[in-house]
Amino acid sequence: MIEGSRFWRDPALPFVEARCVGDGRQVCYAAHSHESFSIGVITGGRSTYLTGDQAYLVASGTTVLMNPGVVHTCNPIAGEPWSYLMLFVDMPWLLAQGFALPDATMSTSRALYGRLLELFARLFDSEAEDKAAQLEAFFATLPGCLDQGTALGPAPHPRLELAAAFIRAHRLDPLSLEDICAAAELSRAYLTRAFGKRFGLSPHAYLLDQRVQHARAQLRAGRPIAEVALESGFADQAHLQRAFKRHLATTPGHYRGASSDTLTASSKPHSPPANRPTPD
Repeated sequence: MIEGSRFWRDPALPFVEARCVGDGRQVCYAAHSHESFSIGVITGGRSTYLTGDQAYLVASGTTVLMNPGVVHTCNPIAGEPWSYLMLFVDMPWLLAQGFALPDATMSTSRALYGRLLELFARLFDSEAEDKAAQLEAFFATLPGCLDQGTALGPAPHPRLELAAAFIRAHRLDPLSLEDICAAAELSRAYLTRAFGKRFGLSPHAYLLDQRVQHARAQLRAGRPIAEVALESGFADQAHLQRAFKRHLATTPGHYRGASSDTLTASSKPHSPPANRPTPD
């Protein structure tokens, strides 16, 4: 298990999970995406945050936002210590609340940072009884908390979007590059060149990321790792292990075994910093 990394889940709130990382130097990611909407806070130190074609230096006091499917990384700077809290919320629940995905990818709003810390504290409190209501209230007011400094994604390209949609729909199938080209009516050369610019991953890497996302959802439901590996299109459990660790900086076993009691007192949110550094 990675020291300083904990997952939180609550059976009463199956549409949400959280991750607390106390030592971000040990948790490094390859470029990846999530099926959920993700929002988190940097609680200590600083790190690099790459999202789409934008790169930021994010520091304690910063909130980061990741829409579903957006490729990103957030990794340490030359061994500097940093810590963070992340919240992952399933889209069906958010859509039922009438939540519209924001264009913002980060925010230096002190009010938003403080409100998100309060939400984490409530979620991690085993005696709190109104967690669902707290989540609803937070997401109802989130758009009004966002400040300027947003970053917009690249303009959509219909055929590239079709290629990505085809990969998502067939991620458990033995897809070839020719299959994707035929579905999107694009040449191999163009798809190979343009797909990475649009999505931040090659078609093959995008397919692998989609398979990891499927495996994550199945492991979260408690299914056996070996069974999930084969269903998700991996050659065996070891193949899933390598890909899962690169994309999510944890092992399938650690992730699958997480429960609502995995957070300790030392993992609880810290108070907002008195002087909030702003990202470059």
